[in-house]
Amino acid sequence: MTATTPSRVAAAIDAAHAEGRGAFVGYLPLGFPDLQTSIDAAVLLAESGADVLELGPPYSDPVMDGTVIQEATVAALAGGFRLRDTFTAVREITARVDVPVLVMTYWNPVMQYGVDRYADDLLAAGGAGLITPDVTPDSASDWIAASERTGLDRVFLAAPTSTDERLDLILEASTGFVYTVSTMGITGERAELDAAARGLVDRMRARSTGTLRACVGIGISTPDQVTGVLEYADGAIVGTALVRALRDGGLESLAETARALSAGTRLPA
Repeated sequence: MTATTPSRVAAAIDAAHAEGRGAFVGYLPLGFPDLQTSIDAAVLLAESGADVLELGPPYSDPVMDGTVIQEATVAALAGGFRLRDTFTAVREITARVDVPVLVMTYWNPVMQYGVDRYADDLLAAGGAGLITPDVTPDSASDWIAASERTGLDRVFLAAPTSTDERLDLILEASTGFVYTVSTMGITGERAELDAAARGLVDRMRARSTGTLRACVGIGISTPDQVTGVLEYADGAIVGTALVRALRDGGLESLAETARALSAGTRLPA
């Protein structure tokens, strides 16, 4: 992976490893159950052990998201969330905690807002970069240029079905980490993680010409699953379990769930 400026996200992953842990990347939707509570929830998630925050502005057609996250984003949109609220939230969160904040966004809102304007406003708000699930490096030249200019991280997705040629593009273009999809399909909890994730990370490590940081997401919901993923990956991404905890038990339940998941990141001596 290449980068023109030091990556705050990569530094957070490396810092976790220096402490004998894998990285814990925690996802929450912005605006759920309301904007201020989503800000407080993200801060609490960072304070409860997340090394990197992944925040999702609600989108009207969340094709990758499972039922729990879809319901939360629908509620956020119904509550009046607007795209500009993304930057308000990131600004307040980064003022309160030092954990890097990535925005997980579908590409259409970025294009409508303006790629350079979006990058500039995210940088001004203290954001660390974007996770872009529905755009590939070969069709993201504007974003790659904007991220090079601003120093924001660009996290692309790799799937078990990715060809070697596509993996090479993803490895070359990604900074921070590569979002490694554990199983084909939508986000949500799985009783057992797809073993294809391990094979995909092995393929990427074999093809990487630099320092690969691979974080696995989609389907991770328990501390044991976090521990299992970190046998071969650099970080574990958890979303649905955190959103469910916030929905069902509020901030206290979210913090309890986050602490338990964080406890699963300890690597064997």
